[in-house]
Amino acid sequence: MTPATMKETATPNNNTGRRSKLRYARVFIVLLGLGLVATIGTIAGVIGANYYVTPALPAAETIRDIPLQIPLRIFSRDGLLIEEIGQRRRILIRYDDVPEHVVNAFIAAEDRRFWVHSGIDYRGIIRALFQLLTTGDIASGGSTLTQQLARDYFLNLDQTIDRKFKEAALAVRIEQEFSKETIMELFLNKMFFGQRAYGVAAAARVFFNKQLEDLSIAEAATLAGVLPAPSNYNPVRNAVAATNRRGYVLGRMHNLGFISDAEYAAAMDTPMVSKLHGTDKELQADYVAEMVRREMLSRYGESTYTAGYQVVTSLDSRMQAAADYSLRNGLLEFTRRRGYRGPIRNMELPADLLATDFADWPAEILQTLDQYAPGGLSVALVTQTNEDDSANFIFKNGETDVLPWAGMNWAKPFIDRASSGPAPESVSDVLAVGDFIFVMPTTAGFWALAQVPKAQGAVVSIDPQDGAITSLAGGFDFATSKFNRVTQAARQPGSSFKPFIYSAALEHGNTPATVVLDAPVVINSSELEKVWRPINYSGRFYGPTRMREALVRSMNLVSVRLLLFETGIGNAVRHISKFGFGAAALPRNGSLALGGGATSPLDMAQGYATIANGGFGINPYVIDAIYGPEGEALYRATPLVVCPRCDAEAGDEYTIELYEAMTLEEMADVALSYQPDAATAPNLFENVNAAPRNVSAQNTFLIQDMMRDVIRRGTGRRARVLGRSDLSGKTGTSNDRRDAWFGGFNGDLASIVWVGYDDDLPLGPGEEGSRTALPIWIEFVRIALQGVPNHQMPMPDGIVSRRINRVDGCPARAGQANTMFELFREGHVPECQSTLGEPDIFNDTMGLDDLPAEAEEAEEAEEEAETLF
Repeated sequence: MTPATMKETATPNNNTGRRSKLRYARVFIVLLGLGLVATIGTIAGVIGANYYVTPALPAAETIRDIPLQIPLRIFSRDGLLIEEIGQRRRILIRYDDVPEHVVNAFIAAEDRRFWVHSGIDYRGIIRALFQLLTTGDIASGGSTLTQQLARDYFLNLDQTIDRKFKEAALAVRIEQEFSKETIMELFLNKMFFGQRAYGVAAAARVFFNKQLEDLSIAEAATLAGVLPAPSNYNPVRNAVAATNRRGYVLGRMHNLGFISDAEYAAAMDTPMVSKLHGTDKELQADYVAEMVRREMLSRYGESTYTAGYQVVTSLDSRMQAAADYSLRNGLLEFTRRRGYRGPIRNMELPADLLATDFADWPAEILQTLDQYAPGGLSVALVTQTNEDDSANFIFKNGETDVLPWAGMNWAKPFIDRASSGPAPESVSDVLAVGDFIFVMPTTAGFWALAQVPKAQGAVVSIDPQDGAITSLAGGFDFATSKFNRVTQAARQPGSSFKPFIYSAALEHGNTPATVVLDAPVVINSSELEKVWRPINYSGRFYGPTRMREALVRSMNLVSVRLLLFETGIGNAVRHISKFGFGAAALPRNGSLALGGGATSPLDMAQGYATIANGGFGINPYVIDAIYGPEGEALYRATPLVVCPRCDAEAGDEYTIELYEAMTLEEMADVALSYQPDAATAPNLFENVNAAPRNVSAQNTFLIQDMMRDVIRRGTGRRARVLGRSDLSGKTGTSNDRRDAWFGGFNGDLASIVWVGYDDDLPLGPGEEGSRTALPIWIEFVRIALQGVPNHQMPMPDGIVSRRINRVDGCPARAGQANTMFELFREGHVPECQSTLGEPDIFNDTMGLDDLPAEAEEAEEAEEEAETLF
């Protein structure tokens, strides 16, 4: 080819190349222009949108004023959690309390550039705009953690451009207002994790039953992975999806350098184990929690459940645990005495059931095993009975165990509330394969057959010094019966009411040595029966009896005569009302002497507390303090406090002047013996909310001492097993054994136990206060006062001791036999001469000195309580 030809040939190609380059240049310029226009338009749009949405946006600092919904939390006085009540579970935390790996998990999962951006992430915005231009919608957005916080506080979840602009603008404002640490704290407290858990601390409790600081890397990644879709990534509902999502978060943490290779591998290998956990209650006191909830609702309305109130109750955790334990054990012991009512149900089991994997067992069996078991019992299925009269059983979790003969040999067949069948002789008399039963652990280390009691009970204790309710168990199981028998049951107190009758008698001139005739009484009364004939428990009559002995032996006829003929009903009612009883407990007829009115265990505890503290009127209370969500005090109880030195009427002027003239060294010498009262040092007592004295110290001291004899040698002598000398008490059994009571106290504690049926039917033969209620009280006091020194009211001024004749109560002559020391109020020592030798016209073969306690006779006939359960 010649050069000319080559030139001719090359010229068209070069022109084509130049045109192509020009075309590309024009396209580039156009695109650049369009990009510039788009950028300017976007910037203008953002600026315009900002001006458009900004006036309608709230100020970022208002986040501080928006209360998070925090449930009501109830605590014992020593700080144990009793209950958490509210739709949303939330536990507020501070940023400094959050472990670093927990923070990093959320940063990796939600916003890797959190620490550097100013509230919005440009890459996320570009992605959202691209989706809008290409699809006309925003399917997802690269919202920063701050944007999510803004949305959750101020906006909704609508996927619109308007909401996106508002979200971005608010995020910028939040970043300007708060530090990054504060934003992270707000985020971790605010976000929803599913299962009513709001905030990461609550989520840690709900899914893993752990404190936030105890979360592992794998668990932190699991929680961080839940946020985009709590229903889909919930580790309880969908373990597979949660595991995959956790893997994604762990991978991001690893890539960002938050965790090492070894930590990543270990976390990835961690099994996904999670189950729902309820409120992490540290103390069982459901009846008290309900009392608090009602009171809070009356004070604060519906905000009770959302405002984050924290209530500190007066409960002592050790006493509360003792009350709950002793009541349940006592009711279970009672129901064993009444006979076995049979299994929950029986089901014919498939022949190859035991060879089948437990997870593949029929749903009906698994559902029956998983039913609620009241009172701490467990549901089990009998799978085999054995030649040694034991039985194999299985729990709902697939674990198996053996029920020995010693754990079921109590199970006489129940016939009715008054009778049961013969004792079983073999396992076949009690159980069969396919029986679903309740079982309970024993102190002997094996499982025992159990059943839910039909009878109910109540235990309550009060601090006699200020009325604080230190324990309260209102029934066997709150979940099955919310009726609080401590406060809501109105029952006949029976003989447990007699100490108040005797106090009234002392107030009106009688003494512990006053002799009252124990003989039949016949009364015409339209309020009781046409003719009322009260009798003693034994059906016998004992003739002249001193008041102390009558109370110790719980003699009904002496109490009736003491009320009607030695005190007067009107006088008694006026006096007993000072112990806190209302009209329902004080019928104006002879039945008052036998506790024929209606009262609650709490009212009885208040009355016994007044005896225990020396006659001061205190009011029971259960709420000690109420705090707001930030710990600010909203309420503090100001109870009436027993203060014997506060009621001094006059002081010794010389003593006052003497102390005022002392030097510090002289005061130090008498510091241990110096005990001023309100008269000698009024400034020490001016802020004391002193309880009023309702009954004299001398009266209550004498009643205390007489009631100590009830435990030393009377109907309450089983309590001697406690080995304490400071306990006073009284048994009580109402008509037809419908109610069994025991009340007792020392200087630190006044407590009441009641047992009965809610339908007011008799408990059954042999079920009296000394057998049914007293063992519960003994077990309660054994735990509640363990390690606590003896404390009883010291003898007050105005009490004297004299030797008297045991038979007629008169002061003894020198050298006289059959005598004892008795206590009297000054000026009330009997002025009489002994009338020894008078015959007992009611029981010629028995003199008073030979008389055993009638309750002792009854108790000797009772079988001893089981000790295995």
